[in-house]
Order: sequence, then structure tokens, then C-alpha cells
Amino acid sequence: MLDMSYLLSLTKLLTPVLALVCTGGITTLQLTKITEIQAQTEVTKPTTVYLLEAEQEKANLAFIKNLPSFGFDNLVADWTFLRFLQYFGEKDARQQIGYALTPKYFEIFVDRDPKFTQPYKFMSPATSIFAGRPDQSVTLTEKGLKSLSPEISPDAYSLWVSKASDELLFLGDNQAARSSYLKAAQWARDSADPEAKRIGAIVTKTAEFLKDNPDSKNARISAWLMVLNSAPDEETRQRSISEIQALGGQVSVTEQNILKIQFPEED
Repeated sequence: MLDMSYLLSLTKLLTPVLALVCTGGITTLQLTKITEIQAQTEVTKPTTVYLLEAEQEKANLAFIKNLPSFGFDNLVADWTFLRFLQYFGEKDARQQIGYALTPKYFEIFVDRDPKFTQPYKFMSPATSIFAGRPDQSVTLTEKGLKSLSPEISPDAYSLWVSKASDELLFLGDNQAARSSYLKAAQWARDSADPEAKRIGAIVTKTAEFLKDNPDSKNARISAWLMVLNSAPDEETRQRSISEIQALGGQVSVTEQNILKIQFPEED
């Protein structure tokens, strides 16, 4: 005969977990449906509507930030990243009211699942370039790096590159950027990632540029090149190319459809 007290205890334990899992599944289905609807109907809403939606999403993020995970932090992180992609992809809304909520998504993600490196490549440039908060991008990336190593994640060196780019291009902290580039090169040497050797050589050269000339245009071009190489969206890529050209670099495309950067003769 089954022990009823045991069944009741088990039910109490599993109920919140099942609720969280079901919520995550329902949310994913809702996001998928919303994306399908948006793809079919391109209707620009009034700014006031977008502002109201942003306030509602801000409240949602505050709730998610304090949501108990019951050991499923990665599920909450994935859920948050899906919401971020939905938010970032609403171009009409972003053009009208901006990207101010981006750091909030990034913060929840880093708190919940800092060892999952791929979302950083979306959230870091979105925070620094589009939301205009490179300081928060640096802080959150640095926090995530405390949980990472080349052994845990072979591409973790790319986070040091991203941090260095923010420090150099937006914060004007060249020495901090040089330190981050050197750390990126060190992690790249210890990484099994096939791209690590190539990126490691570039960031080492960039660190040398900064050592010899703190105001080096070549260092800034190299930084934008790193942003360009890792950019998840066309808008960031075009911004990177424009910045490289403004610094005197020349951008061309080879017959193999590979971008080629020529640095200016005078640094």
C-alpha cells in the first residue's frame, strides 16, 4: 500500500517545478505564435502603445528576475533570451522608443546561466551599441567571465574580446581594453576552438597597437573588426563597416565573399 504522506510530500515538491516547466513551454509557444503573426502583419503602432507595452515588459522582467527557479536556472535564462530576441526583433517599436530594456534581459541571463556563451554575442552589442550602455555591458560580461574558463567553454575568450571592444570604443579606457585583449589572447591559446588561434593573433596585435600608441586608429579598426566578425544582425555589421571607413580603413569583399580590411598607412 502506498504511503499517502509520501505522495503528498512528493506532490508539494513537484508542483512548483512542473508549473515552471509548463510556464516555459507555454511562453515558448506564445512567442512562436507572436512571431508568426508579426511576420504576416506589418502594422506600425502609435508610440503610446509601444510605451505601454514597454512598461508591461519592464514589469514582466522584474517578476522574472525574482522568480524562484527550483534548480532550473537554465530554463529561466533560455526563457529570458527568447523574450529578448522577441523584443530586439520588433523593429518598429525599437525605432520609435529605443532599446532601453536590453540590459535588464542581459542581467537576468547572466545571473541565471552565465556559462552559456552564445547569448552574450547578441546581448553585449545590443546593450553597448543599441541601448547605449557599454558600462553595463562591461559589468555584466565581467560578471559572467567569473564563471567561465577556456576549459568550461572553448569560445569564452570571445567575451574578453567583446569587453575590450566596449572599453576601447565606447568607454575610452584604453588600458583596461589592452588588459582585456591580453586576457583574450591568453584564453585563446588555451582554447580548443578552431577560431581561437586566428582571433588570438588579432587581439595580440591590437594590444601591441595600444601599448605603442594609446590613441591608435588601427587598434580601433581592429576592435570594430571584432564587432563585425561577431555581429548577429545586419544593422550592427553596417555600423561596424561605417566606423572602420570613418577611421580610414578600406573594406572590400573578395570573390569568395570574404570581407577584407586594409588599415590606413598612418596610424
